[in-house]
Amino acid sequence: MNSDDKIVITGGAGLVGQNLIVRLKQRGFGQIVAIDKHPANTATLRRLHPDITVIEADLAEPGTWESAFTGASAVVLNQAQIGGLSLVDFERINVVASQRILDVVRGQPQPPFIVHISSSVVNSRAVDFYTQTKAAQEKLVLASGLPCTVLRPTLMFGWFDRKHLGWLARFMRKVPVFPVPGRGDYPRQPLYVGDFCNVIIACLDRRFAGRTFDISGLEQMTYVDIIRQIKDVVGSRTVIIRIPFRLFWWLLRTYAVFDKDPPFTTRQLEALVIPESFPVIDWPGMFGCAPTPFRTAIDQTFRDPTYSRVVLEF
Repeated sequence: MNSDDKIVITGGAGLVGQNLIVRLKQRGFGQIVAIDKHPANTATLRRLHPDITVIEADLAEPGTWESAFTGASAVVLNQAQIGGLSLVDFERINVVASQRILDVVRGQPQPPFIVHISSSVVNSRAVDFYTQTKAAQEKLVLASGLPCTVLRPTLMFGWFDRKHLGWLARFMRKVPVFPVPGRGDYPRQPLYVGDFCNVIIACLDRRFAGRTFDISGLEQMTYVDIIRQIKDVVGSRTVIIRIPFRLFWWLLRTYAVFDKDPPFTTRQLEALVIPESFPVIDWPGMFGCAPTPFRTAIDQTFRDPTYSRVVLEF
C-alpha cells in the first residue's frame, strides 16, 4: 500500500472503523472514505476527522455511495449489526448490504483488495441472529471470487467501544451494585482493537489473498476478572455481586420491553455464559504486530485524554 492509495471502510463510524482511521492517518494514509448509516456517529467521525471523506448511507439500499468505490485500492468490509431484537435488522446489514457492496466492487474495472471483518462467532456454539448472519456474511465474501483476506476477531474493546467493555465501564460508574450472571467464571479472550487494527493494516499491505485468520486475544481470563480490572482502572466504587442466571435473564427480558434497542439482550447473555475458547495463532509474528497487555490496553481505553472521552451512540 502507498500512502496515496484510496481505502474505503464500511461501518466506518463504529468501533473498528473509528480506531482504524486513527491508525491509518498516523501512518500517513490520506485518501480514506468512511461509510456508515448512523447519523450521530458519522457526525462524530466528521468532527474528529474533517480531512477524510465521510458518507452517511444505508448500504442495504442502492445509492450514490456506490461511486465511492471507484478507484479504490482496498476495501475494509466492516459494517455489522451487533445487537438488537429483530432478525430483519441483522439480515439487512450483515447479509443484504454485504451482497450489494460485493456487487459494486465486482463491477470495478480493477476490483480493490478486500479485508473482511468477520467474527469468531462463526465457530461458536452460540445460536443467535448475530452468529447466523455473520456466518452467512463470511460465506458471501469467500464465494465472491474477489481477492480478499478474512479476519475473525474475538470480543473487542478499546476507544469508541459502545456495546461491550465500554458500555460495562460506563454502567459501573453509574450504579452502586454491578450484577454478574451466574458465577462469572466463563472464559473470555478479549482482543484490543488497537492491536486488531494493526493486523488489518498488515493485511492491506501484504494482501494474503484467499486466507482466513482467527485473531484471538492472547490472554484468557474469566468474565468476572475482566469486570474487576475495569472497575479498578475506572475507579468505580460499585459492588460486584453474582445473581442467578435465570433472574438475570428475566431482568434483561423486562428491560427489552421498554427499550427496543437494548445494549445487552437475552440472546447475548446466553452466548456470554457458554464456556468456550477460540483458536490462538501467532498473529504477532505473522503480521509483525506486538500485542498490548490487557492491563495496558484498558488503561489506554479508559484513560486516554482524547479518545476515551468520545462516546458513540447505540
